[in-house]
Amino acid sequence: MTEEHSGNPTRPAAPLAIPPVAEADPPRDSPTAAVLAKAVLGLKFLGRVAVRIIRRLHAVWSRRWRTSLQFRTVVTTLVIAAVAVVGVGGYLAGQISNGLFKERLAQAQQESARGVMQVQESFSNASLSDQTRVSTYVVDTLKLLEASGADDNRKYLMVKIPGQNSRLAVSSSDSGGVTTAIIPDELRRAVQADPDGQFWQPIAMPTGTAGLHPAVVVGSQVELLKTNYELYMIYDLRGAQETLDYIQSVLWLAGGILLLLIGAIAWYVTRTVVNPVSQAAAVSEKLAAGGLEERLVVKGEDEMARLATSFNKMATSLQDQITALATLSEMQQRFVSDVSHELRTPLTTVRMAAEVLFDAREDFDPINKRSSELLFHQVERFELLLADLLEISRFDAGVADLDAESLDIFSVIHSVIDGATPVAEANHCELSVVTRLRNHQCVVEMDSRRIDRILRNLVLNAVEHSEGKPVKIYVSADETAVAVAVRDYGIGMSPSALEHVFDRFWRADAARARTTGGSGLGLSIAMEDARLHDGWLEAWGIPGGGSCFRLTLPRRRGGVLTHSPVPLPPDGGQAGHAPALTTGPLLTNTGAMGVVGALGKLKHPPLQDPTGAAGAAGNAGSVAEQALGQKHAGQLGPPPAGAGDAASEKVERS
Repeated sequence: MTEEHSGNPTRPAAPLAIPPVAEADPPRDSPTAAVLAKAVLGLKFLGRVAVRIIRRLHAVWSRRWRTSLQFRTVVTTLVIAAVAVVGVGGYLAGQISNGLFKERLAQAQQESARGVMQVQESFSNASLSDQTRVSTYVVDTLKLLEASGADDNRKYLMVKIPGQNSRLAVSSSDSGGVTTAIIPDELRRAVQADPDGQFWQPIAMPTGTAGLHPAVVVGSQVELLKTNYELYMIYDLRGAQETLDYIQSVLWLAGGILLLLIGAIAWYVTRTVVNPVSQAAAVSEKLAAGGLEERLVVKGEDEMARLATSFNKMATSLQDQITALATLSEMQQRFVSDVSHELRTPLTTVRMAAEVLFDAREDFDPINKRSSELLFHQVERFELLLADLLEISRFDAGVADLDAESLDIFSVIHSVIDGATPVAEANHCELSVVTRLRNHQCVVEMDSRRIDRILRNLVLNAVEHSEGKPVKIYVSADETAVAVAVRDYGIGMSPSALEHVFDRFWRADAARARTTGGSGLGLSIAMEDARLHDGWLEAWGIPGGGSCFRLTLPRRRGGVLTHSPVPLPPDGGQAGHAPALTTGPLLTNTGAMGVVGALGKLKHPPLQDPTGAAGAAGNAGSVAEQALGQKHAGQLGPPPAGAGDAASEKVERS
């Protein structure tokens, strides 16, 4: 009966660790210290260079991964193929390794069983009486094991089982270089316990300076002159390991070549598909940049060729439509410009006649007097409309220039309020300025004429739609931007009105009487003026809660806006009460506008009637309210609720 036993090979004992002898540190000024310092500096330099190279490669890799579909496809294909090759190669290598080992083990077991049988038959027929003859007989018999094996690397070892006393016993016998140190203790115990069994175990057999070789040990018991011995036959598996190493190297080499082939195929296939797409993207970018004559090259009759043909047809159609629209727009702009210029001469003549009639209206009867007044005012309005049309035509033609200079924006605000005062008084509307700038100064690089036109239009519109309620002008600035918001608490605007508020000739309520004689182009021109300054012009409104227009400009020409110093709306969308000032006013005259400033903390007074108080929004701390013709600081209170339905729209952002 044959039994098999498998165990783990015994690792050789680790050599004793001998602690190194401590050496004295070299002096700091010695040549060794200088060399070490230079070496450390060199290593640091190499480390920085390596980190820089790694970062650069990572940046190049990341940019390539983001921008190239072909690169991503090839890399993904190679990664998947590499995983597949490693998995299949590892599985095949494992199967081949197991097959070789099992084959060599079966051969070793058969040869070992045959050799043990021969040795036992020889020992059973032995008739010896002295120790010397026994030792010689054992050596001669065991040599048959080396000659009868198919593998020249087979060695043997016979050891007497401990605990036996016999005068003719042999302690051990081997084929040279083999000792019990390489036999695992577990295997020896198994052989000693079963005299009829055959046991095996893989080991790592030392081979001089060459290192360790894989081997397998097969052990059994034999009996000589009533003494039991352990007989081990060691089979060196170096040849099988070399065969396995060769097979594995061939597998990995074939896997590497296969990966290269897969990568080349993936690159070629993706290049065939991606190149037309890349060309289409490049042509699309040129079309978007204005190169309407760009077309794709059509090759073949496949799907890509049909795509190129369709793309070219689409580009041709777009070119025809854009050309037609551009021609029509140019004709319209030229028509408006020509008509506007041609009308100036007869309009000047009509205006002179209207002024003569208007000056002599007191001598007319009531009907003719009223007619002369209507003629004069309508001619004025017609002149304003003509001026706006000329300005719009300049914007459309792209010939509007920006005459920027560094000016204080408060000087423009003063001028706007001076001009709007008669209209505000006629509408029983109070104008005031709220600012957080203590010195009431903010220098901005701007075209004062255009900014004056923007603010004048916003203020007059606010006064016209305020229905007698206050109109506030909020001013704030930081290091990069300045913002002016004009807030009224009149009829407000609906969300649908906000979508068209900057359209040309658009009015929220066409039936509403216009008291300021506008042309309907004011906000459109204001938007174009803001765009010339690289600024924003935004609108907010709520029906019945008023509206707010906010102009945001960069303080220096060429600056890029990222935020606005004034919220939209500045007061949170409420009109009514705000905290009251607790200190007396400090009056400072700045030209035509009296500026009332107050420094101190804010306290909340009792609520008042929202129609009888002017509100100002701001945080606790430094808040100054500037009021036209104001002689004292009045109560400030929060506006009525209902601002939650506010609708805000950003109309222009450069």
